[in-house]
Amino acid sequence: TVLHFTILYSPQENRENMQCRQDVVQWCSWGFMLLGLGFLVRQKKTETPYGRYVDPSEGRRMVPARVAWFAQELPSFLVPVLLLATAEESSSMGRALLLCTFCLHYFQRTFIYALLIHGRPCPLCIMISAIVFCSCNGFFQGYYLLRCADSTISLPSFLGLIVFYAGMAINIHSDQILRKLRKPGETDYRIPRGGLFEYISGANFFGEIVEWFGYAIATWSMPAFSFALFTMCSIGPRAYHHHRFYQKNFKGYPKSRKAVVPFIF
Repeated sequence: TVLHFTILYSPQENRENMQCRQDVVQWCSWGFMLLGLGFLVRQKKTETPYGRYVDPSEGRRMVPARVAWFAQELPSFLVPVLLLATAEESSSMGRALLLCTFCLHYFQRTFIYALLIHGRPCPLCIMISAIVFCSCNGFFQGYYLLRCADSTISLPSFLGLIVFYAGMAINIHSDQILRKLRKPGETDYRIPRGGLFEYISGANFFGEIVEWFGYAIATWSMPAFSFALFTMCSIGPRAYHHHRFYQKNFKGYPKSRKAVVPFIF
């Protein structure tokens, strides 16, 4: 019995299991980063076909914007919550706080943003791809925090959370400005004004990029950094495409505005 207990619960085995988990996390992180870089290269050639960049003549299967956003954002909220609820061991306060921070973003995107949006229909293939990605990322981030992360909260963690919530405030405020540009049923585009839109064309994208780099600082982890890099590579070019769209379609578009980073780019 003593030998059996030693084999099952030896510190050496626990260390080996932890190392195995961390190795898996490292490889998945590199995979996310390569996927993000692939997105960056692809969007240099062509815009991702949703929103204003969908050609109705192509005959794509479309999903209403609210349905698409709700369906694709939900897994990033639901999967970590289920992982937390079914965890065998109780999580430390620090890890639970960080995971709840991740879930807070997606709660807002799923249950608030998705119900308020007035956007154009989304191609079904884009929605399905987003559901798969958000499911994997939700599991990835939740698994790391619950099974691999250190339980302590350091000073960089608090600084990262401040950056995260600042980015979240920018993102929500910018989305509100965009929603007010149109009345229900309208589909034409107007120049956004106010907030960081006075400095950049993609203020909403900038806010989300800031969020996830803040989260990466707070968790100080490869998974969070890989997701932040993926976010920057996927929506950063979209901000540039929007900037180019505004310049092309509005003669009076402010020349001082940059695409995604104030005063820089």
